[in-house]
Amino acid sequence: MAKKETSYDLIIIGGGPGGYVAAVRASQLGMKTACIERYPRLGGVCLNVGCIPSKALLDSSEYFHLAKTHFKDHGIVAGEVKLDLETMMARKDKVVKDLTDNVRKLLEGNKVDVIQGRAKLVGEDKVEVAGDDGKTTLSAKNILLATGSEPVSPPGLDFDGKRIVSSTEALAFDAVPEHLGVVGGGYIGLELGSIWRRLGSEVTVIEMLPAITPTLDGQVGRTLKRILDKQGINFRMKTKVTGAEVDDKEVNLSLDADGKEDSLQCDRLLVAVGRRPRTKDLGLDAVGVKTDDRSGHILVDEQYRTNVQSIYAIGDLIAGPMLAHKASFEGIAAVECMDGLPGEVNYDAMPAVVYTWPEVASVGLTEEQVKEREIPYCIGSYPFSGAGRARCMGETDGFVKLVVQSETDRILGAHIIGPRAADMIAECVLAMEFGASSEDIARTVHGHPTFAEALQEAAMGARECSIYAS
Repeated sequence: MAKKETSYDLIIIGGGPGGYVAAVRASQLGMKTACIERYPRLGGVCLNVGCIPSKALLDSSEYFHLAKTHFKDHGIVAGEVKLDLETMMARKDKVVKDLTDNVRKLLEGNKVDVIQGRAKLVGEDKVEVAGDDGKTTLSAKNILLATGSEPVSPPGLDFDGKRIVSSTEALAFDAVPEHLGVVGGGYIGLELGSIWRRLGSEVTVIEMLPAITPTLDGQVGRTLKRILDKQGINFRMKTKVTGAEVDDKEVNLSLDADGKEDSLQCDRLLVAVGRRPRTKDLGLDAVGVKTDDRSGHILVDEQYRTNVQSIYAIGDLIAGPMLAHKASFEGIAAVECMDGLPGEVNYDAMPAVVYTWPEVASVGLTEEQVKEREIPYCIGSYPFSGAGRARCMGETDGFVKLVVQSETDRILGAHIIGPRAADMIAECVLAMEFGASSEDIARTVHGHPTFAEALQEAAMGARECSIYAS
């Protein structure tokens, strides 16, 4: 371990999107800060084996799919399109390396001490770091825990890294699976399933619930499933895996399909049923940091402080959606609270994105949630088939949906399934952050022709409803 200071204002355990962003903000506020990361590369799960490599492969696989199926529609005649998976993976790895290198430069440029090693709490103000050169004990006025999460597997589906894999291994297959089974119809399973389906795999998604992506607005979720059905992804809904036998060539699954016995054979099985806080060997018990008995999340107050006054926690370690941008904003807020500033995160305006194609993006309440809460509401909706830019691109699937309080016209939620939804949602997040009405969006000039015009049209539709609501 390189020689560093032994006493700090703030020690951050974890160099992912929560930890490194918090470290930069702490440095800006004048805190002497150290960021401890167990792996050689900074960036955490997101940059190394999550958000970034998956999006690199999603983009590459989409180009491959377009070249094979859609170029001819645009008058582009090409020869036989072949897949060079090794080059595709090398490009993905370079994207990851470039970004993680930039994170290190960012921290070093902000005078943050970057320390590689395994860290654990050994006191309310002390952290022990085990590195290549042995163990060192560091002290700090405050400690921020930002170690993220790890994939979980149901009983009988233990990861072996070869046949039964987590998302990490599914981002680095050395060959396209003939048949990829996916346990879990959430965003991770659908994104990775989409990658390998485009590259030639037969893909079967096994989901125990009656709907995929259950946190999405119901209309959006149903539309997404119909589109993925057309793309050739097979779904086994209301189906549970009851057993698995693995040999050198395949995985043989026993299934309970809504009370009936069934089976499935695949050569790779991706288990994507969820993630859990990464707290093992962190030393929480040694210092008395309390966790939720059921979920394992660390319990924090509105300032992200645990029951131990000098120790804070953010990101996947605490309750809420496991999103990189959530962790980043919580990291900033936690550090500002330490400094006596009013740091906070508006969870009512927290966007979420599913990077299938078409993309799905949402913020705020779904139609089901406003019904459950008995909030008077209106819906404004507009299909991308009516947007000139979408027609030009040949991507007309999907729609924009706004959920609006009918008596005040205030936007309660926005849900988009369609091209560039991941970018379009930012306007909706900003609108909700400022308490905007549908009229505000409807009266804002949108460029023509753009995808965002569909949002303006949806706002106009909602406005008509709310104006004349009784």
